[in-house]
Amino acid sequence: MSSMSPTSRRLGLAAVGAALIAAAGVTAYATTPTAPPARPLAGMRILISNDDSMRAAKASNSDGLGLYELRRAMCAAGADVVVMAPWQVQSGKGSAVTNGGVLTAQRRTALPAGYENDCAQAPSGGAVYGVCLADGHCAADSPSATPADTVKLALRAGLKAEAGWTEAPDLVLTGINSGPNVSAQVNDSGTVGAAVAAIDEDVPAIAFSSAGDETNTSFPRVNYRANAEFGARFVAGLRQRGLLTDDFALKVDYPDVSTGTPAKAPAWTSVGHGAVVWHAYERTGDDSFEIGLGFCEETPGEPCTETVKDADSAALFRDGRIAIAPVTADRTYGAKEPRPETLWKIRRYVEHDAPRG
Repeated sequence: MSSMSPTSRRLGLAAVGAALIAAAGVTAYATTPTAPPARPLAGMRILISNDDSMRAAKASNSDGLGLYELRRAMCAAGADVVVMAPWQVQSGKGSAVTNGGVLTAQRRTALPAGYENDCAQAPSGGAVYGVCLADGHCAADSPSATPADTVKLALRAGLKAEAGWTEAPDLVLTGINSGPNVSAQVNDSGTVGAAVAAIDEDVPAIAFSSAGDETNTSFPRVNYRANAEFGARFVAGLRQRGLLTDDFALKVDYPDVSTGTPAKAPAWTSVGHGAVVWHAYERTGDDSFEIGLGFCEETPGEPCTETVKDADSAALFRDGRIAIAPVTADRTYGAKEPRPETLWKIRRYVEHDAPRG
């Protein structure tokens, strides 16, 4: 995520996530997984969306390159993949939907260089669609569907019409987002919002996000690829254990590995309450305010300070771990899980059996 000039004392590139990680004990469960097959996702149908668009044209890799890495990894593992993603970058749209007009799912025929044949053996050929708000052809400047729009359209009508899928996919994946989605930022995330839209439709979903480089203005391909390859193995493990669920979505945030330091083992986390990205507004005219965007500086007692002991942001930024957290559409404080045993089993898998990096 790019940064603008600071307009608040909270802006800056300070370190975030100083909360302590304290792993809580969970109920164990018995499992005797067999050796994984060479193509562990064979027979699975996966819908992929994101909030960064399907363009993958910017030098910063912030407009959808992660989507193509995720598509590549899932097809290599044997899945049948269809992409329906926003026509334009829709970062920060959360779970917003469009309430009127016409949506067009336009197939992209010329894919980014190097990704053309990744899904050539898949039944659907890894078809990629960009979804715009237009009655007919999507033009370069057409307004875009939101991330949640693309998932709802795909699951309710688009996949049947465009790919011939008469039943829902086995899984929805969103991302890989250009930049992490942790702590209070999760409420703004279109990547997470699209995953929540999937579980609202009773389809299991996982949202993937990757950290940028040290400047946080560029998103190296190596980060996306490491995240995607971890993701394929992670999904295979969930599938093997029968743990793909629509009770909640999973959120996976991957650290920066572009300097050569590998990601550390996955951590089961909670969505933090502190702010990581801060929006500030500087008056530029009588009724006008420029939006300033940057990292939040921690000041005790301020909104930037993380207070959740097992926060996703601390595991990711401070500890260099792959941060995994469950997310639901029910934001009621203190709400109980309808099937807590599923949550316990997935946590056990993350902490003990999931891929290490």
